[in-house]
Amino acid sequence: MGSQEVSALRFEMLGPLRAARDATPLSLGPSQHRVVLGVLLLHPERPVSRPLLIDAVWGDETPTCAVNLIQRYVSALRRVLEPGHTPRSASGRLVWTDAGYVLSMAESSLDLAVFDAEVSRARHAREVGDLPAAAEALRRASRLWRGVPFDGLTSAYLDGQRDALMERRLLAVEDRIEVELALGNHRELVGELRQLVADNPLRERLPGLLMLALYRCDRQAEALTVYQAARSRLREDLGIDPAAPLRRLHQQILAADESLAAPVSAPASASRHTAVAGGAGPAAPSQLPHSISGFVGRQGSIERLDELMRHDGGQPDAMTIIAIAGTAGVGKTALAVHWAHQVRDAFPDGQLYVNLRGFDPTGLVMQPDEAIRGFLDAFAVPPQRVPVSLDARAALYRSLVAGKRVLVVLDNARDASQVRPLLPGAPGCLVLVTSRDQLSGLVATQNARSVTVDLMSTDESRSILISRLGRTRVAAEDAAVEDIIESCARLPLALTIVAARAAVNPTFSLAVLADQLRDAQAGLDAFDMDDTLTDVRAVFSWSYRTLRPEAARLLRLLGLHRGPDISIAATASLAAVPTPVARRLLTELTRAHLVTEHVPGRFTFHDLLRAYAVELAEIVDGESDRRESIHRVLDHYLHTSQAAASALRAPEFPLTLAAPRAGAVVQEFDGSGPALAWFTAEHPVLLAAIAQAASTVPGPITWRLAWTATPYLYFQGHWRDQIMAQRTALHAAEQAGDIRGQGHAHLSLARACTRLGGFADADDHHEGALSLFAELDDHFALAHVHRSMSVTLDRRERHAEALEHAEQALKLYRSAGHAAWQARALNAVGWYHARLGDPAYGLNVCEQALAMQRHLEDPQGQANTWDSLGYAHHQLGDQATAIACYNSAIERFRELGDRYNETDTLNRLGEAQLAAGDVDAARATWQRALAILDELNHGDADLIRARLALA
Repeated sequence: MGSQEVSALRFEMLGPLRAARDATPLSLGPSQHRVVLGVLLLHPERPVSRPLLIDAVWGDETPTCAVNLIQRYVSALRRVLEPGHTPRSASGRLVWTDAGYVLSMAESSLDLAVFDAEVSRARHAREVGDLPAAAEALRRASRLWRGVPFDGLTSAYLDGQRDALMERRLLAVEDRIEVELALGNHRELVGELRQLVADNPLRERLPGLLMLALYRCDRQAEALTVYQAARSRLREDLGIDPAAPLRRLHQQILAADESLAAPVSAPASASRHTAVAGGAGPAAPSQLPHSISGFVGRQGSIERLDELMRHDGGQPDAMTIIAIAGTAGVGKTALAVHWAHQVRDAFPDGQLYVNLRGFDPTGLVMQPDEAIRGFLDAFAVPPQRVPVSLDARAALYRSLVAGKRVLVVLDNARDASQVRPLLPGAPGCLVLVTSRDQLSGLVATQNARSVTVDLMSTDESRSILISRLGRTRVAAEDAAVEDIIESCARLPLALTIVAARAAVNPTFSLAVLADQLRDAQAGLDAFDMDDTLTDVRAVFSWSYRTLRPEAARLLRLLGLHRGPDISIAATASLAAVPTPVARRLLTELTRAHLVTEHVPGRFTFHDLLRAYAVELAEIVDGESDRRESIHRVLDHYLHTSQAAASALRAPEFPLTLAAPRAGAVVQEFDGSGPALAWFTAEHPVLLAAIAQAASTVPGPITWRLAWTATPYLYFQGHWRDQIMAQRTALHAAEQAGDIRGQGHAHLSLARACTRLGGFADADDHHEGALSLFAELDDHFALAHVHRSMSVTLDRRERHAEALEHAEQALKLYRSAGHAAWQARALNAVGWYHARLGDPAYGLNVCEQALAMQRHLEDPQGQANTWDSLGYAHHQLGDQATAIACYNSAIERFRELGDRYNETDTLNRLGEAQLAAGDVDAARATWQRALAILDELNHGDADLIRARLALA
């Protein structure tokens, strides 16, 4: 709307939500009213349905009268926004339509719309080479931000939108710095970039920009130090090396590459593709697998794909979907990945890839919500901010991709229903889907373009052999080559395996290999499976027979492993061989192209090969041998997971495990860094192992495996995965009648539900755990449940009830005779007294707890109690003592590697410093907390940013 009345209003959401009329602030009412307004502002001039508003206000705890309440909230907002509006008159601003409520406003009246307009203006200016105008537009965009969007409002829906908005803010900051560098303003940027790198330590674009700025300031040594620090962080936290752009910039600095020199003056024609962008690289996902080495043929399919891109001018203004269909083993993935690498530069905002495992022989088809979770991880969405439902995850994913040009490769899809939730919906995106299914539903409803991949022609098949064996060798035995092509059914997978065998045996006649293939085919009449596997089974069988017996056995056993990939240690456990032997056997299988080392030290193989391996194992290996292999690898995961959990944080219920089976490899960890790296790499494998244990192995291993994974899942914020694992564990324990296992699962579920705000579910699980542990008369376990209940109540601001449960936990710890836990519970009692407004009594109780912990030499307990003492002194107004106590807690948390609790105490330390009047110290403390939280990818970082914005 363009009326003067509309334009007189201004809404601001890039910080605490507020509105004003003619510069006079408006009172927006209670938080529920502001949540409703926030959702409407996210969809200006568009209908917002009541169900969406209800979900945003209440989430999973919807009252029965929700619709009436929403109507009341909207009416209240109308009275604020339109003071002259009466219930009987038509609203001109906030109207109801059949599709929902529509909030009308001028674009210039919303700070987010102005921000987007400035960013768009900057993008256009860069495209035409006007860098000064681009820089000024991006500076104006940055000035619109006052803090964290919707700060102070509690809503899962707004949480997801908040993260997407913060990402857009940071991208704009990075773009502005990139332009400033191209303008020669490097000296002014160093300080700002250092702070940004500290705040976002895993974001590779920022250290690249800082390195370039330092290099242009003639500080080459400092630039190289920034690279080493970034590489160390990535290796420690993620177990990866920097991406190619950052490595390339590092080499350019070492070589004093002239292309990195600062511009003499502001270059009129500079673009985003200068050394600035090329050296530092965009902070965008780059998930494509390595391009297929020696890819040949498929020229017709490639031309068809190119044609579909040209159809949209190479810059589509609407999402394009291309479905590549064909039989198994025909080379769909190789074609898709090869072509995706050719066009990736047209999608500078990222390339996403996921194997949907649509036809996985083990039945582990990837669910759409799991696939979207991987995409959200790629965009650095904190685990705590990932919504529960598929619809909410898909909405957040689409919000992140909105306005971006992203290539999405959905490999090995089962059907259209698996694909639809993964479609970004954003103009400019390209989705490439491969499937054995024709995906006709996607063609009909989403206007997908279809590319069918047929069997390779004889000439293309010959080209594959030539690319691997050389033209001379292939030409010398033309008849044998024809026979090999026929035996391989012109399938690239089979041809590659045969070529690998011939390549490592250069003296072998191809005619001999062709004869062996014919003999192998003749011996397979007893098999009866799908046509594709029948076609290639002869090749698999022939290649399998060339393996040494140990490697052949390993191939069979690998089919029994449920995870998406496998490590060397797990392989050694599966086969009951030493790890060096496992490595050698995997190398043999890799050289035969039967398995792939897709990342260093981790191996996977094609679905058809997995099906063949399972088939062979059922024929060759006895049931007891197969069962023992599964038990060994599960023992490997159980015992190694316990070792890693202990390295991260000693579990409250240390499990007493029987010795692992002979042949199972148990890894040990020297500190939390290697343990966290192991958990990160094995995360999806552990979830699969828990599911496999539940379905194949009776006994307590399922809940024990889930329990040992809990410290990682809990402290890394993977609470939804924790819930999924513990539900599996609970079901398995119920089936086995294992009361203790059920109790552990209920307790773990309660804690995860608490962190996700599902307090009603947490209550149910707490009650379940109480009942079960009471049946066992296990006072120690009961005490842990009451202690957990106190935390849940504390999160709900019900401190009096929390105190009651903490006191009950204290009594039970005393009856169980656990002095260390008595002291910890005593500290909790003191903490809740301080929270209830009696810091003097709380101080006295906490001092008793600290005395006990010093005597017991409990460093974790002492750290927690020093924190409580700091809080009590802070409440009493003794800020100097509070600061000293907090520093004592921080020192101990740091020694213990308890980084999350360290940030919690840093947050309170900043409050005490601010109360003491030392604003600079408070800001520095909160910056330390923010650096750790960003490194942990933890959602609480937003709260610290808000404090910094207000300080």
